[in-house]
Parts: sequence; structure tokens; C-alpha cells
Amino acid sequence: MAENTHGFETLQIHAGAKPDPATGARNTPIYQTTAYAFRDADHAAALFNLQEVGFIYSRLTNPTVAVLQERIATLEGGVGAVCCSSGHAAQIMALFPLMGPGKNVVASTRLYGGTVTQFSQTIKRFGWSATFVDFDDTEAVKAAINDDTRAVFCESIANPGGYITDIDAISAITRAAGVPLIVDNTSATPYLCRPIEHGADIVVHSATKYLTGNGTVTGGCVVDSGKFDWSASDKFPSLSQPEPAYHGLKFHETFGPMAFTFHGIAIGLRDLGMTLNPQAAHYTLCGIETLSLRMERHVENAVKVAKWLENDLRVDYVTYAGLESSPYYGRIEKICPKGAGGLFTFAVKGGYDACVKLIDAMEIFSHVANLGDTRSLIIHPASTTHRQLSEEQQRAANAAPEVVRVSIGIENVEDLIADLDQALAKATA
Repeated sequence: MAENTHGFETLQIHAGAKPDPATGARNTPIYQTTAYAFRDADHAAALFNLQEVGFIYSRLTNPTVAVLQERIATLEGGVGAVCCSSGHAAQIMALFPLMGPGKNVVASTRLYGGTVTQFSQTIKRFGWSATFVDFDDTEAVKAAINDDTRAVFCESIANPGGYITDIDAISAITRAAGVPLIVDNTSATPYLCRPIEHGADIVVHSATKYLTGNGTVTGGCVVDSGKFDWSASDKFPSLSQPEPAYHGLKFHETFGPMAFTFHGIAIGLRDLGMTLNPQAAHYTLCGIETLSLRMERHVENAVKVAKWLENDLRVDYVTYAGLESSPYYGRIEKICPKGAGGLFTFAVKGGYDACVKLIDAMEIFSHVANLGDTRSLIIHPASTTHRQLSEEQQRAANAAPEVVRVSIGIENVEDLIADLDQALAKATA
């Protein structure tokens, strides 16, 4: 299929997939196998030497996962993708070829709490570090990048606040500095935002969320734009210099625009083992087939719920970028022309205690640590997803003690508003 001639709605169903050559099965089969038989000794040697592309062992490659990788890469406008076991795994996989002891990543302050913890604490064990900056302050972003910076990281639509990042402005800074921009596109999905078109070099996803859309699996994905020149400087030796494990092969010289993707499989999955299982890949493929329909409904419902909350006297403020009162409303047309997503926060009058009462009073909204589900979800970040952060960090990430996060689902919107109404009554009585 000539994928570049088809629309998003067609590609979300067909990209990467063909009827199974062995059986004619129209849906992508779950290839539940550990290993694959080689044609002969020469074939095996060529595969292990990266001289031929094929299937060796399911820690590295699997036919079901391969279809998912091609589909997500196509929807994002990338040249290749590597799927892995979770969104957190995708973040480490994206940084792994770039970083080294003493190197740093410049990251937005507006990130999912688990990402803040991963970047501020866990990556220290690798000898890496992170500098957190308000990405609305472009001068601060420029100032934070130094000779040891190897990547810049942000979210297209930030979790939990729903803020929209000006990716064009940030990518102009990273291009001038000669470092790649990594954008987490989980909250937006490629239907609402295509970061590569705005200058991003690498896109990561938690496929657990909107891509799958039904709360059944965990998965992650790293998409390579194929546009970054890994050999332009000596900053990225894993991609530009000889690789000892492959007899001195240079990934960028050998694979060109696909260097980052091949490294992610041949080194990342081989040694880190953050493999996505084929059944999870199958569920995600099924979910992506309805992505555009779901995202349209998520946005439609989110706008109505956010407007209702904004006009309710029991609510202090709402952060949804789809509201005309939001300082990020002007970025929708440029960054997310199909809508500001279904994720945002609102502050309940009465603070922390009122938030806890609100959560406990919800009937339709599910109190879970997830987002992007068909079901509407709610959580109090300060006591859960952002609990490990200081109050200063919580407020910087818009996860203050008086704030709750909602992920608006695709139910009847009047039912959602009624549920919030009765819960707010109990929380602020």
C-alpha cells in the first residue's frame, strides 16, 4: 500500500499489515513464539551480523510487534519505531544510545510525576542527570543546554495539566544546539499532534494509554524521525563510532536514517530486554484501528466538561487548553489542530481534603492510576502519581494538593457532568 497517499483513518487500520501469507488471516495474528527457524547456517549468520533483516528471537523482533512498530511509525511520520514493555521503558530506550556517564538531559518541569522521578532519581544510577526547566521560558531552555547535554525532553500535551508545548520553538533551540528533541506524544497521540512535523527528532509513547485505549495492556514505543545527523559531532559515539559488539560496524554509516531504530533493536532490546509481548502488541493494533474516532469523542466531551467545571463556583480553576481562557488556547491551531485532548486538571475549593472527598464520591469516573481509557478516569496526583515530589515540584507540574486530574472518556457527557456535580456537592458540603 502506498502509505503516503492515504489519510490517517485509513493508515490507522492498514499501515504495516497484510493478510497472513501462511493462512490468509486478515487480522494480524499473535505470533506467540520465542524463536524462529533459520533457512540455513548462512542465513543465521547474516541475521546475527545485521547483514539481513529478519526474525531471530522474540526479545529482539516479532512479526506481531513489527506490524505495530510500522503502524505507529507511519502515523507519526517517522522512518522506524521500536516497541517495548512500557512508556517508562520507552523513555530509557530513547535515552540509552544518546547518554553516558556525566551527560545530562534538559527536561520540562511539566511532566508526568513518574517521569520526573525517573529523570531526577533513577537515571543517576547510570551516571546521567536531568535539568528541569519551564519550557515556556525559551531563554531558560537555551541556558540549560551545555556541552554535556545529549537530549531535550518534553510532552506535547503535558500530563497532568494538559498544557501544550510550543514544539516549534523548542526544536529551533535544539537544532541550534545540535542535540535531539524527544517529545512524549502519549496524551495527544499522532491524531492530534505530529511532533516530527514541528521539529522533534524522536517521539515516545506509552501505548498503554490512548493508542490501545481500553486499559488492557502496558506498552511503549520509540519513533525515529530519521532526520537527525548523528555523525555531525562526536556527541553520539554509540551511533557514529565503531560498535565493538558488531565487529566495528558504525550504525549511522551503515543504516543512515534508520540508525537509531536499528540500534534500539540490536543493542537496546538485546541488552536491556524491555520487550513488548506479542499479545499486548495485538491489543494495541486493535485499539489503534479506532484511534481517530475515540480521540474526536475524547476532545468533544473534554471541552464540554471543562466549560461546565470552569463555570462552577465550587471549582477554583481548570487547566484545559481547549478553554478560551487558557494561556495555551492559542497553541491549539498550530500544535494540536484537531483538539487539546482529553486530559486536564481542576482545583477544588477546600483543598486537599475536598479533593479526597471528591475522589471517594465519584460513581462513573474510575479512581485509577491510568489515562487515555475509553472510561473516564480521575486521580489526585499529589497523593498518588506525584506523591514522591516536593510540593514545589508538584505545583510546577500542576499537581498541587488542591488539584485533581481527569481523563475524560467517551461516555455520555451529560452523565459525566452529573457525576462530577454530585461528587462536588459532597466534597464541598
